[in-house]
Amino acid sequence: VSPEPGSPQVAAALKGGRVTPTELCQRCLALIRSTGFLNAYITVAEETALKQAEESEERYRRGQPLGVLDGIPISVKDNFSTAGIETTCASSMLKGYISPYNATVVQKLLDQGAVLLGKTNLDEFAMGSGSTDGVFGPVRNPWSYSRQYQEKSVSKSHSEDEESNWVITGGSSGGSAAAVSSFTCFAALGSDTGGSTRNPAAHCGVVGLKPTYGLISRHGLIPLVNSMDVPGILTRCVDDAAVMLGSLAGHDPKDSTTIQDNFEPFELPDLTDVSKLSIGIPKEYNAPGLSSEILALWSKAADLFKNAGAKVIEVSLPHTRYSIVCYHVLCTAEVASNMARFDGLEYGHRSDMNESTESMYAATRREGFNDVVRGRILSGNYFLLKQNYENYFIKAQKVRRLIFNDFVKVFRGGVDILLTPTTLSDAVPYMEFIKEDNRTRSAQDDILTQAANMAGLPAINVPTALSERGLPIGLQFIGRSFQEKQLLTVAKWFEKQVKFPMIELEAVKRLDDGVFQHQKSAFS
Repeated sequence: VSPEPGSPQVAAALKGGRVTPTELCQRCLALIRSTGFLNAYITVAEETALKQAEESEERYRRGQPLGVLDGIPISVKDNFSTAGIETTCASSMLKGYISPYNATVVQKLLDQGAVLLGKTNLDEFAMGSGSTDGVFGPVRNPWSYSRQYQEKSVSKSHSEDEESNWVITGGSSGGSAAAVSSFTCFAALGSDTGGSTRNPAAHCGVVGLKPTYGLISRHGLIPLVNSMDVPGILTRCVDDAAVMLGSLAGHDPKDSTTIQDNFEPFELPDLTDVSKLSIGIPKEYNAPGLSSEILALWSKAADLFKNAGAKVIEVSLPHTRYSIVCYHVLCTAEVASNMARFDGLEYGHRSDMNESTESMYAATRREGFNDVVRGRILSGNYFLLKQNYENYFIKAQKVRRLIFNDFVKVFRGGVDILLTPTTLSDAVPYMEFIKEDNRTRSAQDDILTQAANMAGLPAINVPTALSERGLPIGLQFIGRSFQEKQLLTVAKWFEKQVKFPMIELEAVKRLDDGVFQHQKSAFS
C-alpha cells in the first residue's frame, strides 16, 4: 500500500539518512506518552530503547545496518519473556517478574537491530477477547478517538457520555493492536491461541497474521494452550507482515514443535491475475450473531474476487459448529496444566500465608489469579478428572481431528484460500462489553477464528472497510499449512483493491510532520 504522497517508507528513510534511529525512537516514545490514555503499554522501556537506537545509528553511520529491521521501533505483548524488562502477563501473579532470557522471537528481532519500545497490555494471561481483564485496566481502541468515529458518534455534547463511549480493542492482544493502529510503533508481536491476534487486528483496523503452527518458535512465550499457541504479527500493511514473518520464522532447537526445514524469507509479488485462484466461502461461517453489515461486506469481497476472474465456491466445514465447545474443553485442560507452575515457590507472587506449604500454594493462587484464570483452571481440572477424561478430553481431541479433516478435504478439493469474516461485529463500547462475563464473550468472539488454531492453519485479518459507526471491519483469509506466501500474496491483492482508510487521530497529527508516522507501510 503506498503511503500518503511525499512520505517515504521509514526503512528507506533510515537508509537514506533522512531520519536517524534515535529521532524515530524519540518520536515514537513521544507518541506513546501523548496516547497514554489508550493504556496500550504496560511497560515502556525508554532507556533501553534509546540505547538500542543509538547502537543502530552507529551501524548506519558505518554503512553496515543489520537489515531492513535495523532501527525500526517495535512493541511486544507482555506474555513474551524479555531479559531485563518486566514480563507480567497483566497479572498480579507476575508483577515485578523479570525473565533471565529473551523469547526466541524477541531475540531474533533484536539481532536484526529492531528497537524494542515496550511491552503491551492484554487480558490476564491472554485469556479473553476484549483486552479488558488485565490487572492494569482495559485497553482503549484508538478508533474511539478518530475523526471517523467521533463524527458518527451520537453523543457528542455530554463529556461523561464521551468518556463511556469508547470502544474495546478486542483481545487478547489488544495492546499490540492499539500500539500499531495509533502509530506508536511500526509492528508488534501478539499471540494467537483462538484468535487473539486476528480479533484485535480486525477491531483496530490493522493486519493481524497468525502463522502456521510450528513455523515460529514459541520458546519464551508464556504458554496458554501449547498445542494451539502461535506468536502473531501485527502491522499496518500486508507487506510489512511478510517482512516480519521472514525475520521470525524457522526452526528453533529450543522449541521441538518448530519445523525442521529452513525457512526462506520471501518478497510478496504483485498479483495481477487471480484467474487461477480458487476461493472457498465456508457456509458455516455465516454464524448466529453475524451482523448484516459484515455479511454484506463478506459477499462484496467474494464478488470482488469473482469479478476479477477467480473461482469462488461455497464450501462446507461441517464440524465448525462443534468447534467452540471442543476448544473450550481442550483450552481449559491445557490451561490447568500450564498454570500449575505458578505456585509461589520459584518466581512471581508469593503469599504471606505460612501455616503450611499447601495453604501458601492456595493463598498465592487465590491472590495472584483473577476469576477468569481461576475459572479456566477449575474447568480444566474437572475435564481431566479420571472419571471425565474419556468423555471430555479424549472426545474433544477426536472432534479436533474431525475439524482438521474438514479443512484437509476442502483444500484437497482444489480450494486455495478460504475467505471468512474475522469478527461477528465491529468493536462494541466498553460499557456494553463488560455486561457479559469473559467466558460468554470469548465463546462468541472466538467462533470465527479458533478453528484455524485447532487445525494449525495460517490465517490473516485484512482491514476491509469502516462500519456505519465509523469503526474498522476486517475479513479473514485462511490458507493451507505452511503456504504463507500464497496466503499473504492474496491478502496483499485484496488490500490493494479495498483501499482501507487511514485512521485520523488528533494526538498523532500534533506530533507528526507527515513524513514518518502517517503512513501504512514501514519497510516496503
